[in-house]
Amino acid sequence: MVKNMTVVMATGTFDLLHPGHGLYLQQAKELGGKNSKLVVVVARDSTVHKKKRIPIVDENQRLEMIKYLKHVDEAYLGHEIDMFRIVEEIKPDIIAIGQDQDYDIEELKKSLKIRNISTDVKRVENYRIAELDSTCKIIKKIKSIEFEKSQFDNC
Repeated sequence: MVKNMTVVMATGTFDLLHPGHGLYLQQAKELGGKNSKLVVVVARDSTVHKKKRIPIVDENQRLEMIKYLKHVDEAYLGHEIDMFRIVEEIKPDIIAIGQDQDYDIEELKKSLKIRNISTDVKRVENYRIAELDSTCKIIKKIKSIEFEKSQFDNC
């Protein structure tokens, strides 16, 4: 391990990867400065199902895709029951929260403190505005397209 390395943790579902995911992870790593290590925690299928929807891509494939991204140094699946368990294991210096992630930063800091986890929490503010900058937007676009049977012949 590099001396004085800052470990940054980023979390998410990462279903149907899009440029917003890449930007979030790039900016998360930048929060740690020059000598930073980005550890990404990918939400379990059961967590995605409880909090969002049925995932399109299963957790193992989402984890594999995240590992391919250039800003990611390590990636793991989250814990199904206790989201803080992996934080306790990795001990990041910073947890990066995405611009579109629905977390109250102050409440998250309180929860970490209760568990004696000394980690800063910062929100990544920038977000690429594009037609398809979220998984939900991609799903809605797919649903809105009227396909003819012949369009599926080569799929």
